[in-house]
Amino acid sequence: MTNPPFTVHTSTLFDPKKKAFVSNVSITVDPNTGLIVDVVERKPDSLGSSVPAGDIDLRGKVVLPGLVDAHTHIFLHSYDERPSLTQKRDESIPERIIRATQHCRTALLSGFTTYRDLSSESMGDMDAQIRDSINRGLIPGPRLFVATRALSSTGSYELRTENHANGVCYPRGGEAVDGVDEIRTAVRRRIAAGADLIKFFADYRRRIMRYPPAQQHPYIPSPLHPPADPNPDIVVFAQEEMDMIVKEAALAKAPVVCHAGTIEGALMAVRAGVATLEHAYYANEELFSLMAEKGCVFVPTLAVCERVHAKRFGEILAQSALAMKLGVRFAVGGDTGTYPHGQGVRELELLIQAGMSLEDALESCTVGGWESCGKDLCGMRFGWFEKGLRADLIALRTDPRVDDKALRRVDFVMKDATVYKQHGKAVGMIADDHVWDRW
Repeated sequence: MTNPPFTVHTSTLFDPKKKAFVSNVSITVDPNTGLIVDVVERKPDSLGSSVPAGDIDLRGKVVLPGLVDAHTHIFLHSYDERPSLTQKRDESIPERIIRATQHCRTALLSGFTTYRDLSSESMGDMDAQIRDSINRGLIPGPRLFVATRALSSTGSYELRTENHANGVCYPRGGEAVDGVDEIRTAVRRRIAAGADLIKFFADYRRRIMRYPPAQQHPYIPSPLHPPADPNPDIVVFAQEEMDMIVKEAALAKAPVVCHAGTIEGALMAVRAGVATLEHAYYANEELFSLMAEKGCVFVPTLAVCERVHAKRFGEILAQSALAMKLGVRFAVGGDTGTYPHGQGVRELELLIQAGMSLEDALESCTVGGWESCGKDLCGMRFGWFEKGLRADLIALRTDPRVDDKALRRVDFVMKDATVYKQHGKAVGMIADDHVWDRW
């Protein structure tokens, strides 16, 4: 069964290519292909008080492309509810899959039509299967670009205890690999498992045993006299290993994503040629200058930083401001999942707080998000309004130019020319649309 194209009529629309709000634009979409068919600018008042039957009237609202969250974890829920470790250790596989299904639905209804999911958090390759379930129409959710298992070296990212190291006691979170030959094989294994992109850890905590974080009476939970920084982030790969990750991923036409906490690891990753750099908690001018030169996209994950790095958060905001000044390209992703899905626009709000203009922030959350997914390597175009692009658009109840909480008030959501939310209500599903009420 085919469905005829229809047109969405707007009075105020944000054009991310122009970085401007424009008036009286109508967008025709094809629900059979999921694509935009045409984009036209109408003459003022050409429609009258109503739109043709079958069309959608979004006049009086502010219309944007569907948003892209460039750093998410669908298998995690907020650390305020339960730490990551105990989620991985204590929650069953069915529970985590059901939670992920709910997270995807909530994300879509909050305006995010694309998620870049950066490792499955001890769920193996199941992020790829959730992606495929969404693509087949079995569950609603954002378009997913997934990493499956992140790469790290032996004894670094994996959870450890005094009794067993490297993931024996707990579900393995990533894939431990060492040396250029193992790395070549591991990248190929990730691609075969369904990864759209390759993620690796440039650094992580490698020193004293850090789990369990507390032991029950009568056990002593930790050493009596630990060093000032008992378990710092330390580089986990040599330069030639990082270089091989990027080189092998390029053969598969897959972008590479790097988690970096240290300045040393971040510089090494950017020199290797990663597409995006995540976190960079201790970034400086040298790093940002190199990123601007290399065209490396920055995803600062401010939304998780304001929670877990609260004491340094002012410094971290200032780092993002420096990156803006030096011309670094941004994408918007807050490490969603460490805080609630449905609140992904918090990252966008914090970028604005750091000094980014509203228009630049919206462009980073749309076109910049597409770029973070690999640009044309991802196999499709989305994030702006043009014939042949995926038909993703959302509408806000209020204008973000005058209401700094407008992006929390999503009234309409369309992905691939299918309407999932209209008049503030989910279409064809039952969903909790009050994620902000709990914040």
